[in-house]
Parts: sequence; C-alpha cells; structure tokens
Amino acid sequence: MDKRSLLGLILITIIVTIWLFYTSIQQQPEIVSEKKSIDTLQEASKKIDSLPASIDSLQEKESEKDIDKINKQKFGSLAHLAKGERLIYTIETDLIKAQIVNKGASLVRWYLKNYKKWDGDSVQLIWEPKGEYFLRFLTYEDKRIDSRDLFFTINIDSPNIRLTGDDSLRLVAKLEIAPGKSIEKVLTFYGNKYHISSDIILNNVDDIIPSRGYNLIWSEGLHYQEFNSIDETHESMAMVSLNGQFEELQAEDNKKVESSSTGLIDFTAVKIKYFTAAIVPQPFRSFDGTVDLSGRKYYVYKGDERRNSVVAKHAMAFRVPYKGGRQSNTFLLYIGPLDYNILKDYNVGLEGIINFGWRLIVRPIGEFFMLPIFKFIHSFIPNYGIALIVFSVLMKILLYPLSIQQMRSAQKMQLLAPEINNIREKYKDDNTKQQQEIMKLYSEYGINPMGGCLPLLLQLPILYALWSVLRVSIDLRQAEFMLWIKDLSIPDYIIDLGFKLPIIGIDKFSGLALLMGATLFIQQKMTITDPRQKGLVYIMPIMFTLLFSNFPSGLNLYYFIFNLLGIIQQVYLNKFSSKKLTLADLKRMPKKEGWLQKKMREAQEIAAAQGKSIPGQPKFDSTQQQTNRPRKKGYKRKK
Repeated sequence: MDKRSLLGLILITIIVTIWLFYTSIQQQPEIVSEKKSIDTLQEASKKIDSLPASIDSLQEKESEKDIDKINKQKFGSLAHLAKGERLIYTIETDLIKAQIVNKGASLVRWYLKNYKKWDGDSVQLIWEPKGEYFLRFLTYEDKRIDSRDLFFTINIDSPNIRLTGDDSLRLVAKLEIAPGKSIEKVLTFYGNKYHISSDIILNNVDDIIPSRGYNLIWSEGLHYQEFNSIDETHESMAMVSLNGQFEELQAEDNKKVESSSTGLIDFTAVKIKYFTAAIVPQPFRSFDGTVDLSGRKYYVYKGDERRNSVVAKHAMAFRVPYKGGRQSNTFLLYIGPLDYNILKDYNVGLEGIINFGWRLIVRPIGEFFMLPIFKFIHSFIPNYGIALIVFSVLMKILLYPLSIQQMRSAQKMQLLAPEINNIREKYKDDNTKQQQEIMKLYSEYGINPMGGCLPLLLQLPILYALWSVLRVSIDLRQAEFMLWIKDLSIPDYIIDLGFKLPIIGIDKFSGLALLMGATLFIQQKMTITDPRQKGLVYIMPIMFTLLFSNFPSGLNLYYFIFNLLGIIQQVYLNKFSSKKLTLADLKRMPKKEGWLQKKMREAQEIAAAQGKSIPGQPKFDSTQQQTNRPRKKGYKRKK
C-alpha cells in the first residue's frame, strides 16, 4: 500500500471513529445541568386531574388573611384574581382531545387521536404541568404577572364538549379586573383541524399594563414521543420565519441559549422529530415586531441511576406592545404532526419546519423531487416497505446516467490493472519512474484516473436529500414492513451484545445495516482492484455497518436495495454486456483531454520550462515542445 492510499485509509478511519465516538458521548452523557427525570415530569403532569378542586396548597396552610397579604404583595391590584376553584374543560374533535384549565386559561393536555407514542399510549404533546400558551407581563406596580397564576371565568357550562366535521366552539376566558377593565383569551376550536384560532383582547387596562405590553409564550417545547431520546433531541429546536427567511435555535449542553428576531414575522415554532407547535399571527405577515427564542438541554435521571437520556426544551414568545384602550391581536396556534401536506395547506410556509436538509441545495431536491415521487408511489402501494423498494428501483433508474459513467470508469481501471501492476513490479525500486509510466499508460488509453469521482460527487446531494426525506418522514413512523421489521422509522435491531463496544459505544446491530454492509463489501470487492487499496474493501463496510446500525430501518432498507441493484448492474456490465470493453477498444477510442489532464499538462509545461518535473509525471526536456503542439509565433529555442 503506497503512502497516499495509506493516508486515505487512515483519514477515513479517523473520521468515522470520531463520528462514532461523538455519537457514543451523546448516548452516554457525563455533564449534568438539571437533575429532573422524565418520570417525575410525567407523574406531575398526570396529577393535574387529581388536584383538589378548591384552592392551592398554600391557601390550605395559611389563614385567609395571610393569603390575601401574600397575593397582594405578589400580584398587586390583580390579587383578587389569584383565588378560585380550579376547573378543567375537555374539548374533543375528530383529530385532537384538548384540555384547558381556568387557572391561566392555558392548555394542559393536547392529545393527537391518530398517532401513538412509542409505548402505545396516545401522543400527548404538552410538557408543562401548569399549561402552555399563556401571557406574561410587567405591571405599573412592578409586579411580574404570569397569567397561569390567575383564575379566568370561562363561558362553558359543560366540562366535556365533542365537536365533529365542520363544528366549531368559541371558548371565552376572561379576567374581570374591574368594571370595564379586562383581559380575554378567546379560543376557537374546530371539529376537523389541528389548530385553534385565538384572540388576545386587552380592554381599557392602560393603568395596569404599560405600552411595552405582554409576552405570548410557549415555554417548555413539546413532550417527547419516540423511544430514542438522543435522536429526538437532535431534531428538537425553535425557529422563527421572518418574511420567508428562517432563523433556528438549538439548545446546548449545560447552558441556556437565547436569541431575538425582529421584523415582519410569518410564524414561530418549536418542534421535535415528528410534531410541532407553531404560532402564526393573523392575518398572515401582519405582525411587525419581535420574537424571543430560548433553549436548554439537560440529562435525565431516574432516582440515583442515570438513564442515559437527554432532553432539550425550547421556548418561543411574541412581544406584543399595548397601544391602550381596547386592543385585539389574533393568532393561529397549530399543534400537530409534521405532515407536509397538512402544513402546506395553511399557505404560510409551515412546511419549512420540516428538516429536509441544507435549505440552499439539498432541501429543494428533497421537498420538490424526492418527497412527491415517494408519495406518488405510496398512493398505489399501501405498504411503505414495498413502496421503498419500488422507490429504490426508480431512483436507480433516474441515477443511471451518473452511475453507469462511474461503473465504466471503474471497468476501465480494472482493464488496466494488470498493466499497472506490471509497471509497479518493473520499477518497484523507483517510485518516480513508476508514477511517470503509469501516467503515460493513462494517456495512451485515454483514461482519467479521477473519472469515477465526478459522477459520485454529483450523486451526493441527491442521496443526502433522500436520506433527509426518509429520516424525518412521518409516513414511515410506526409503519410495519415484514419479518422482524416492525417500524420503518427506528433501527431494526436483531443482535444485542449486552454491553457497549469500547470507544464507539454500540451494543446493538441492525439487521438491515448488516445486509447493507454486506452489499457494500461485495461492491468494493468488485470495483477495487488495486492491491494497495484492499484495506478499503474491508474497513468501509465495517465502518458503515456500525454507523448505520443506529439509523431508521427505512433508510437501511433503501440503501440495501440500492446497493443490491448496483451489484446486479455491475455484474451485467462485467459479464453480459454486449458492449464489454477490451484494452484494444480503449486504445482505439478517441482521446479527449479532460479538465484535470489539461491542468496537469499545463503545470508540466511550466515546470519543464523551468527545468523541473511534476511529481508523478514524465520528465520533459525543456528544449523540446510537446508532440503535436504548434510552436507559438516568435518562438526561439534557448541556447
């Protein structure tokens, strides 16, 4: 193995090892920023319904007089609104089941009826036990008010309401501060929608709320729904769209990150892998102001034992100024799946929340090419696994012009392999001469040694776009295929070592990743003929098998079929093609000077004029011109 091949092998090993090591760090976190457990949060959330329907625990312990004094100190002129009976109202539609509490008029539950959590429970997206979608403001009395501490009156008599189809419900929650002074939240639910419309109305509260107004807040992100919290944390983020331009924020370890965006706001959103909550000002692009985003990441414990999971929570807040008198601001609140077709129907750019990869190049390929093709295939084939196989075949056909060029370049190199080996054996003690003769051989047969790289590079954006689409497609979530593959959105583990491998941190192996690695090995074996590169035949399949073992089985199914089709294509080209090449064919072919060859020749001529030689190139006499190259006008040979 020569130095360049050895260096390439070492670099590949280092890159993949670093990636696997990074992944293992994410899977086994050592830094702790907040010692909360998911179980504790879930238990606290589940206790909401069982809370006493009277007053807070503080009110039970203190005398009424002391309570009034504490409330006065905390809430000022709004103290009388801090006492009341806590009531929960349930609104069920065709798609969701929501619960709203009168204390804060905030949403404390949001179930999606058509989706299940990884453990089979219904998807419930609201994490904060006190509720989400609330107001916070600073009064003239310098009291920081959280609307979730105040009791609203709600215009609904029944605690349970059912809506279907085109039915709607207008829920009015009101804080009656004084006669003619109030704060209202008007929430409109729809029987067949994932969103609600909300009006925030300030009525003659000029002496309470200054012109800076209030913040409309979603504070704790979304409740995780997938088994792999690492993967879901990677996809968790907050974002804001300003006049079509996205700004994103992701939580970091051991610290809170924040950002503010000012301009013409389209919407702001928090998301996890397959679900989102988005606030859209109405009418669209009517809000010219500021949105604040924040995020924090912490590691989760269960008792004294670490659970090897990490959680990221993101918040979003609109700063809404108050101009006095009666002011009404309208927002649309979407809480639902990251389904492209559903989000696209809103015509406000919500589909941009879905992570299809780099927005400049990769995303357009995935969004406008890959996704429509995949959905079209599935419209005829209900099984997503079979649809993926058909999709793989179609992609192989579409990429045929690039892949066949790459294969033919590899075939040409295979034909020259014996000649190259003879040169290396003949000049094994003279590396410079060896490289010069090999370059002469390439020139004689019109072969560009880099000819197989360009087609591969052109395929990379397409393959990455496809990877992005399949990785975040909610259609594959909990979609069963066959045999051991029960969910195309998660790894299909078939081997559990019971311990993590050192450094790389892997303890389970995916069946489809092993099959994909086997096909990659066969492809490498068929195309790599240089004995100095034989290490790549083994190390690449091993590294990719380790890496892909944590990928969703849908992705591995696609790559396995894609590689299998590539093997069939290569076998046909090598064994059965009527256009099978020979060395004589190569020699007769017209020789076309490629860009790289041209640049190397020009560099060679410059070096020759200076009495030097280019490493790996034949040494030219500086007094000679290259064959078949006309002399420039006025040329004189140096003496």
